[in-house]
Amino acid sequence: MAEHDTPQDTSHDLAPPSLDAAPWLARPETLRVFAALSGETGATRAVGGALRDALLGLPVADVDFATTIAPEEVIARARKAGLKAIPTGLAHGTVTLVADGVSFEVTTLRHDVETFGRHATVSFTEDWAEDAARRDFTLNALYAGMDGTLFDPLGGYPDLMAGRVRFIGDPAMRIKEDYLRILRFFRFNAWYGRGAFDAAGLSACVRARAGLRQLSAERVASEVKRLLVAPQASEAVSVLFNYGLLCDILGAAPKLSRFARLIGIEDALDRKPHAILRLAALAVFVPEDAKRLARRFKLSNAEQALLALGGVPFVDALPDEAAAKRKLYALGPTAYAARVLLAWANGDAPVTDPAWRSAATLAERWDAPVFSLRGTDITALGKFSGPEIGDMLSRVEQLWIEGGFAEDREGLLALAKALAADGGS
Repeated sequence: MAEHDTPQDTSHDLAPPSLDAAPWLARPETLRVFAALSGETGATRAVGGALRDALLGLPVADVDFATTIAPEEVIARARKAGLKAIPTGLAHGTVTLVADGVSFEVTTLRHDVETFGRHATVSFTEDWAEDAARRDFTLNALYAGMDGTLFDPLGGYPDLMAGRVRFIGDPAMRIKEDYLRILRFFRFNAWYGRGAFDAAGLSACVRARAGLRQLSAERVASEVKRLLVAPQASEAVSVLFNYGLLCDILGAAPKLSRFARLIGIEDALDRKPHAILRLAALAVFVPEDAKRLARRFKLSNAEQALLALGGVPFVDALPDEAAAKRKLYALGPTAYAARVLLAWANGDAPVTDPAWRSAATLAERWDAPVFSLRGTDITALGKFSGPEIGDMLSRVEQLWIEGGFAEDREGLLALAKALAADGGS
């Protein structure tokens, strides 16, 4: 074993544990990748996010690998073992392997020869410490072999356990390599940080904030959405605002109080956070705000529709349950819940308010009924055709809604017949 292969604990006071009992490491598909890349030469280790989350006791989704094996040899070994191999980024040493339907990114150890933002010229290496030194944060520069032994060449484990998000090496250089790392610094603090942000990293982000303008809308939006649903989202957003970055990112002034209130309401309801809903609370006050943000972040149609709810008043006053049911029926459960939460966050009612809680949880207690009449039911009456059919359906539905959705299908048919007898009025 080479000298740089030796497991290290650079903190000298917090030894990294073994991950030999980690469930993700024992998954058949993970073991198939390790087995496929094993051999007399080369070494392969899991790297980054899977280790970080496992050490924090969080669920592990994607597993990435680092290897000393050249990309072409990775492909050859994988295919020999019956795995699908896709050369997704050979110039940067990345191959995607598919085992039992699960995708894994495998990247050959590398160091940057020359950088042009995120487009770097790289050279492959067999030095694990050199590969670690080109990554963004120390807590992401963790490696583990198939037996679970943790390799920590840069002291990432102590930082992770202490909640320190710290750039590797010179923060300014790391950021210059890819300005998205500014947003990643805040996102990782929102997810894993505890206490004050690393001063050197924060200062470097503020000084380099003009570089955010070079990033694509899609990359910025992806980071922002992931930050907004993090456990410490409110704290990270406040720091972004206090240091002058948030207005540049959003293109407008935010409303931190409504954002923080929405988070408190979600916590009180034990409601899973939604990034677009939180973005609406943070930055949408009139319909034009939603349109601008949708263009700025290139949001999907579904995201745009949800975001736009932030600029539409829900009610002047909290409705009674009958009125709330009519709104739920008209809006659908997703839009209704979003409108209630945003209206609640926009006011000053406490997060424990029973009336607002009742309105917000209505969709969990009441399934809106389905209007069961169809055009054929109206034509069967023999008096209506063309646009008149739609008009009759609308009239019957409106009576049904105003009556508290009481009538079943037979009752609706009776309403339709009564209207028809009166000439449809």
